Amino acid sequence: MNLVEALRSCGALKFGDFTLTSGRKSHYYVDIKRAVTRPDVLRLIVKLMLPHMSTYSRIAGTELGAVPLAVALSLESSLPYIMIRREDRLHGTQRTLEGELNPGERVVLVEDVTTTGGTVKRAVEVLRHAGAVVDRVVCVLDRDEGAESSLKKLGVELLALLRSEDLMDISQE
Repeated sequence: MNLVEALRSCGALKFGDFTLTSGRKSHYYVDIKRAVTRPDVLRLIVKLMLPHMSTYSRIAGTELGAVPLAVALSLESSLPYIMIRREDRLHGTQRTLEGELNPGERVVLVEDVTTTGGTVKRAVEVLRHAGAVVDRVVCVLDRDEGAESSLKKLGVELLALLRSEDLMDISQE
């Protein structure tokens, strides 16, 4: 089964009228959080992402959607992972990053869906501020709405398992 079929079969791929995190409107929605709660779909995503982890010493993912991806990739690759909070924590340890990170380590950032790139851009900046070397983001779906060019300006490559065009053919079915 390919990834589009897997997303469709678990009900993660939906067509209709949706408002995205960015505030933009869309005629489709991919609920990766729903997909990664299914071991078979999560296993497929990890299998497709894993080859892009080989030259890195850590994996990072933002809460909430990318954390299951980072955990599953960590288990499969034996690379440790880091969780990045979406907002600064104002209590307890007040850390934005959870997990160990040594300055100079190469970190690959994983993400569920990228649109304009705001979330991943912030995550890259947080990681770099902590001393990480970040030059790659691997996502399940890039909606082709600016994330790639935004990341390119930071010297970061965006690799997407799927792009919005991959979903267009089936939206007509």
